[in-house]
Amino acid sequence: MNDQDLFSLLALLKVDGVGDILGKKLLSSFGSATEIFKAKNTQLAAVDGIGSILLKNLKDKTIFEKADKELSFIKNNNIQVSFFQDESYPERLKHCFDAPILIFTAGNLDFKKKKMISIVGTRQITSYGTDFCRKLIEDLAPLDPVIVSGFAYGVDIVAHQAAMDHNLQTVGVLAHGLNQIYPRTHKKHMAKMEENGGFITEFWSDSNPDKEKFVRRNRIVAGMTEATIVIESADKGGSLITANMANEYNRDVFAVPGRVSDKYSQGCNNLIKTQKANLLTSAADLVYMLNWDIKEKPKNVQKQLFVELDSDEQKIYDFLQKNGKELLDIIAIECEIPIFKLSAFLINMELKGIIRPLPGKLFESI
Repeated sequence: MNDQDLFSLLALLKVDGVGDILGKKLLSSFGSATEIFKAKNTQLAAVDGIGSILLKNLKDKTIFEKADKELSFIKNNNIQVSFFQDESYPERLKHCFDAPILIFTAGNLDFKKKKMISIVGTRQITSYGTDFCRKLIEDLAPLDPVIVSGFAYGVDIVAHQAAMDHNLQTVGVLAHGLNQIYPRTHKKHMAKMEENGGFITEFWSDSNPDKEKFVRRNRIVAGMTEATIVIESADKGGSLITANMANEYNRDVFAVPGRVSDKYSQGCNNLIKTQKANLLTSAADLVYMLNWDIKEKPKNVQKQLFVELDSDEQKIYDFLQKNGKELLDIIAIECEIPIFKLSAFLINMELKGIIRPLPGKLFESI
């Protein structure tokens, strides 16, 4: 995208009353933001949603001053900009009807990776939530997923730090412009985040972290990932909004259960109870439900010459050695192991390099 195209897009987004949905209608009708501003009133009025007030706003010359100022900020600070039709734009986010027309990024981001999950939850994370989050990311690390969160207190920053500890790409979705960071205490994590990951926002440099912007931010967290995981949440909170948005986008949602008496497990328990989220007790649950194939990362899954197996793993391995390829359900029945336990055993055995998954929930020994 050249400077003129970007300038025109920025100006379009500064038109009062033009949001992402109406903006896309205009772009579809005229082909580019530059052509929109060249169009006659009769042509503009033919677009559904354009009335007399918007026609007047589209002729407001001050939008170009604002666009010029933002373009200077972008160029002076090496900000990367992605248009919603660009290859660099997160693929899953493209399919959300209300996805931002432009996103601004900083760091070393690669949105082309297949495995991308968001981890959200309360800002008052407990030791239970912290331990679960760190263990989950540790167990998922061999699959090299991208970890997305909101860079806030609590679950968000724990997820980002755990991802960095295991050299995973991690992305912070911000509710403000890239000229600042919120909360300020997290500024110390920025440099390391940007080494392998970074930050993404739809907001301009003059945007402060106002309350309503966090809700808008949440749709990006939900929309750009394959699944959203709620670690801990009270009965109300931003993470539940993110979970609902993920459901609306037809994404998988997972929630970590907790005791009924725990305040910050009430939201998760309710998501599970109302069937708005899958129960998540381990990385194996996630791998199974998302049908992730561990053999895609062969360097981290090598068969060992001497592998230690517990009694259940040995039973599973012997069964597959004898019967060859077999369905997950059949393995559970024949080995007399419940599926929720079997999933955990299978992922451990895959990591040890002694079995591999096949399409159709089949498994075989190596």
